[in-house]
Amino acid sequence: MFDKNSQTFTGQPQSFSSQYAASAILKNVYLWMTMALAISGLIAMLVAGNTELVQALYTGRGSLFILFLVQFGLIWLISARIGTMSFLTATLLYIAYSVVTGITLSSIFLVFTAESIASVFFITAGTFAAVSIYGFITKKDLSTWRSFLIMGLLGLIIASIVNWFLASEMMYWIISYVGVAIFIGLTAYDTQKIKQLANACYTEDEETQNKVALLGAITLYLDFI
Repeated sequence: MFDKNSQTFTGQPQSFSSQYAASAILKNVYLWMTMALAISGLIAMLVAGNTELVQALYTGRGSLFILFLVQFGLIWLISARIGTMSFLTATLLYIAYSVVTGITLSSIFLVFTAESIASVFFITAGTFAAVSIYGFITKKDLSTWRSFLIMGLLGLIIASIVNWFLASEMMYWIISYVGVAIFIGLTAYDTQKIKQLANACYTEDEETQNKVALLGAITLYLDFI
């Protein structure tokens, strides 16, 4: 059953006949993740091409800081309340998060060329796909990585906040490389976890299965971004 408080799922061992249901959940995870990436990319390009919006966003740090808070608030709301809210509400919040993320990412179109952005996107997509496949097919229990990855992520967040004020180029590159390593690990771990959730909740109702897929999509979307 789906626990509305803990956001966990339990179920009977999966039979051969139930594999289709679990596969459908995993298919939706990647479909909704791809949809969110497409929305964010489109919004980023539209904002970057609007001079008035660009000026409003980047004349000061206040606007971007507010957007970052909105992003954090939306993710917290979906993750903490998905068990009690309707699937439609969760989906709308997910789309809203994708839009806000697209706005904050619009700056890359002002700094880098379209060719450079496309190149990095495909490199990232290829790396993500390879790591996600590994997390999906490996028999190794990746849950042992969790504590190290969480500690690394917290350290990364703190270092990023500190460097917001220091503006150290060396620290920026260290944060960038460490961040890539951490999120490669998180992608593999999260993929395995999502697969386990999909296998565990195949007996649940359709809305619960959709919520599992949406939560999985959000998780992998964050890893990719």
